[in-house]
Amino acid sequence: MTGRERTGRLRAVDLAAAAGISVQQVRNYVDLGVLPPVERTPSGYRIFTEAHARALVVARAMADGHGWARTREVMAAVHAGDLPAALASLDGGHAELDRERAEIRRVLGAFETVVTSPRPPVAAPRGAVRVGAVADLVGVRTSQLRSWEAHGLLRPVRERGTGYRVYDEAELRAAQVVALLRRGAYPFDIITAVLDEMRTTGSPQRVRAELARREQELYRRSLRRLAASAALHDYLRQLDPA
Repeated sequence: MTGRERTGRLRAVDLAAAAGISVQQVRNYVDLGVLPPVERTPSGYRIFTEAHARALVVARAMADGHGWARTREVMAAVHAGDLPAALASLDGGHAELDRERAEIRRVLGAFETVVTSPRPPVAAPRGAVRVGAVADLVGVRTSQLRSWEAHGLLRPVRERGTGYRVYDEAELRAAQVVALLRRGAYPFDIITAVLDEMRTTGSPQRVRAELARREQELYRRSLRRLAASAALHDYLRQLDPA
């Protein structure tokens, strides 16, 4: 019979080896409340048990699904006996995913609005275009273009010598996109996301592919978060079978 079987105790090195972490990390987890409080021997050594091993397994699952910052918060609240705080933090994590999913759908919807809308019938002039001409082409006031620039949506450059704002073909198209989406009542954050995607990927197909990739990653994160929450639920039942 091993010492572990006789005493029910575990060494910090055993916990560390099972989780693939260092002994110092195990000690840190205790100090942070990620693991339950430990008793000490008369000589001052920490006494670890199967309860700590179970908590460590749950903490690793939580970290995979929720990240270490929320894991520390949730586990510390659980071990402090503050279950409402732990559940509130957990709910916050699931709500974040819901917001991300909604934002991806809104960005995709805004992008589809841009792609499927016909371009303005007026042909864009060649070369750089001053702000007044852009306003006429887009159908807004110059003050509106300056406001969008102040919000970081547009990036005109300054003409040498005169200091006038000038737009190249890409920024003229961006102004058209902003005008279109603002008429559709899209908020600035969604318009910014659409413009960033268009400037980064360059083509509609790549934008769609990138947004689809993000949706798939969000789906995988949702599954990991669900598994982590299930592991925590089982752990809570073990702490309080009633």
